[in-house]
Amino acid sequence: MLLHKTVRGMEAGQLVKVEATDPSTTRDIPKFCQFLGHELIDQSQQDDLYCYVIRKG
Repeated sequence: MLLHKTVRGMEAGQLVKVEATDPSTTRDIPKFCQFLGHELIDQSQQDDLYCYVIRKG
C-alpha cells in the first residue's frame, strides 16, 4: 500500500493528505490509522473524491 510506505518515511507528528476515488477507503483508512496508531485528523467527501488528513503516531 502506497500510504503505508509514505507514512513509514515520515517523522512522528507529521501530516499527510490522502485523496482517493475508491469508496472502500472510508472503511480502510480509519482501520489503517487505528491499527498502526496514527490519528485521522479529517475525513471528507465531495462527489467521488474522498479526502483524509492523517497525523503519524
